[in-house]
Amino acid sequence: MSDWQNFPPHVLREYALLADGERGGLCGPHGDIAWLCAPGWADSAVLSSLIGGRGSYSVSPVDTCVWGGYYEPGTLIWRNRWVTTDTVVECREALTYPADPRRAVVLRRIEALERDVRMRVQLDLRDAFGGRSMRNLSLDDGVWTARTGGLRIRWTGAAHARPDRDGRLILELTVPGSTHHDFVLELGDQPLPQPPDAAEQWIATEYAWHQAVPAFDNTIAPRDARHAYVVLRGLTTAGGGMVAAATLGLPERAEAGRNYDYRYSWLRDQCYAGLAASVAEPHPLLDDAVAFTTARVLEHGDDLLPAYRTDGTPPPDETVLDLPGYPGGNPIVGNHVNRQFQLDTVGELLQLYAAAARHDRLTPDTEHAIDRCVELINQRWDRPEAGVWELDDDWWSHSRLACVAGLRAIAQQRTPRHAADLTGFADKLLAETSRRCIDQRGAWQRSPEVSGTDAALLLPPVRGALAANDPRTVATLEAVQTDLCQDGYVYRFAPNNQPLGDAEGAFLLCGFIVSLAHWHQGHDVEAFRSFERNRAACGPPGLFAEEYDVRQRQLRGNLPQAFVHALLLETTQRLATSP
Repeated sequence: MSDWQNFPPHVLREYALLADGERGGLCGPHGDIAWLCAPGWADSAVLSSLIGGRGSYSVSPVDTCVWGGYYEPGTLIWRNRWVTTDTVVECREALTYPADPRRAVVLRRIEALERDVRMRVQLDLRDAFGGRSMRNLSLDDGVWTARTGGLRIRWTGAAHARPDRDGRLILELTVPGSTHHDFVLELGDQPLPQPPDAAEQWIATEYAWHQAVPAFDNTIAPRDARHAYVVLRGLTTAGGGMVAAATLGLPERAEAGRNYDYRYSWLRDQCYAGLAASVAEPHPLLDDAVAFTTARVLEHGDDLLPAYRTDGTPPPDETVLDLPGYPGGNPIVGNHVNRQFQLDTVGELLQLYAAAARHDRLTPDTEHAIDRCVELINQRWDRPEAGVWELDDDWWSHSRLACVAGLRAIAQQRTPRHAADLTGFADKLLAETSRRCIDQRGAWQRSPEVSGTDAALLLPPVRGALAANDPRTVATLEAVQTDLCQDGYVYRFAPNNQPLGDAEGAFLLCGFIVSLAHWHQGHDVEAFRSFERNRAACGPPGLFAEEYDVRQRQLRGNLPQAFVHALLLETTQRLATSP
């Protein structure tokens, strides 16, 4: 039995992200934290009603209300806001930041802004995706302690809560007008330290976020740029690994079998984030990306995977949880990319390392990683691989062009002799890709055997693979606009014999890529139009999933999708400059 009767799932655009770098949760409009894995991203969930599991932690008004909310600027401190028939109440929500890797601390502060307000609070933590209930419940000096699975629980601020017949802690309280009430929930797999002071934790968390997030004032959308950086920061561990999304099993299309676990670090996505953090000046996310990817390249070499756990180990094989799943979805744990090779990732790594070199941020280990990447391209460039969209192995043209861009970028940071070798290698790849993968319109097609263009093919020229005025670059942008655009949104490629939107949603990543492609070719109006259209595809929390259902105006897929926020962050900076 799930908790859907009390807290049914919401549309994705209504969920806010609470994250501290080591783990993350989604909070819904009823004050229901519907998703939280602990102690780390890839561990099992203790709150999983998002996918039909049992367990809940909710703080919501008793009276009828309407919902809204907002993030405090430059932070992942979320404020649920409810207007009842006679008053206004907010709940300030956050995971403490910076984080303890082995202990999650959830802060919730009810603020009665005008009059007294009655609130209902419920806590029911269940490890193993709802499979293990709370046990050893104990109240001592106003503090609740318990266990679930191998996790220790401590909850302060709820001295008057009482367990119901299902083992949930239930509390109703009245918060007097113009006052607040704090709850602090701790979860860890090791003995818990002394209980934290709520006021001190709020001050420290707010200060740490403000120190961590740049202003991005010299962009076309400073608020959105800051928020994108905040989201990426919240998805990145202290060890540098950035998860692709906080969730698993959220459907890209109902009953289409397209459900994935994105709680792992994709090297390509990490490159996108690092590049976005390097446009004007080097921000810490650049160093995180360089450090994490360098370690993987040196450790795995020829066996480099597309993605890893944030601790650097491979993702597990895919399994399906015995849960209903988010409506239309399938709760899959693990990821099939643990058996793939994606050549484009190696080209993206070289682009990242070239950006680091421009800012004098390379280490000796990264210099070795650069050499390994060049060797890997040399070994694998003419062999089929899975490509950017993780499909069946083929000779994907985008992968080769990404490598061309990477080789050219790193050549600019090398001695003339070494640069000539790298540029010659890039020219060879470009010539062979042109021989095999140009269609009758003069545009890049997906592979020698797969016709039609791909929106991802617009990105390598922006990165330096080809000039903006190269006929292949121009023709590909025209082909993407003709074949893959709908109402200002962009699909990654056209499915066989199906109209756009029937097989999958528009890819928001591709929308920002189109904006960058127009910027690269000097089309300012078109670049801004595409940027504005795609940045509007979010709900009140300003989060983006992977896909957007154009017809229904709904987000699809896991949330929040890191690479979409990375490309938004890059685009806000690029469009403020000349190409």
